[in-house]
Amino acid sequence: MWGVERWRSAGGFLVLAVLFTTAACAHVNRDELASELEQVREEMREGDEAVERRLSEEIRSLEDRMEHRLASLEMELGELRDEFQVTVERFETAIRFNAPVHFAFDDASVRDEDREVLDRFAAVVREYYGDAVITVEGFTDPAGDPQYNIQLGERRAEAVKEELVRSGLSLERMRAVSYGEAPERQIVPGASGPGEDGWQNRRVAMVIDFGPSEGLPVVTVAPH
Repeated sequence: MWGVERWRSAGGFLVLAVLFTTAACAHVNRDELASELEQVREEMREGDEAVERRLSEEIRSLEDRMEHRLASLEMELGELRDEFQVTVERFETAIRFNAPVHFAFDDASVRDEDREVLDRFAAVVREYYGDAVITVEGFTDPAGDPQYNIQLGERRAEAVKEELVRSGLSLERMRAVSYGEAPERQIVPGASGPGEDGWQNRRVAMVIDFGPSEGLPVVTVAPH
């Protein structure tokens, strides 16, 4: 209602000043002046109602667009869940969905079977999170030297980042980090290769980060 208040304090005051000046100069009687004042008040009230109606319509339109966009996002995530066994969680300020992207023992190559889910993830980011920063986090199982595993986790994160860039995400808005064999981040604590053992820990996680200054959600995508 800022515009209305400005109108009241500036435009309304000017109208009243003109009326009083006119009354003084033209000797308008009190009844005529009262009638003129009432007309000004009515016009001001009508102005208030018009602004309120316009604001209400704009708010309803914005809410409708937000609801439509949220419904579309939920449909996209539902398709990911059904097609790729991705689990989806929606919170007040975040959406988390868990997608399996894993690696062979001592390897940083993206598997062919994981490319499609990464393509779909990139499509959701492009459509709904275009201004976000995407962090790809790399992990390993606990086999081998911890320092080597930091390097291996970074190679895995970089490989997935390159795959997401190939799928259309901006390189400037992506970064890769490694947590190696960090015990607190292992899906199955202590499970390791060689071979197929410990595959759950050989993975990446993707974080959609809007930054705390905007008060928007951080969305984490990690294997189930």
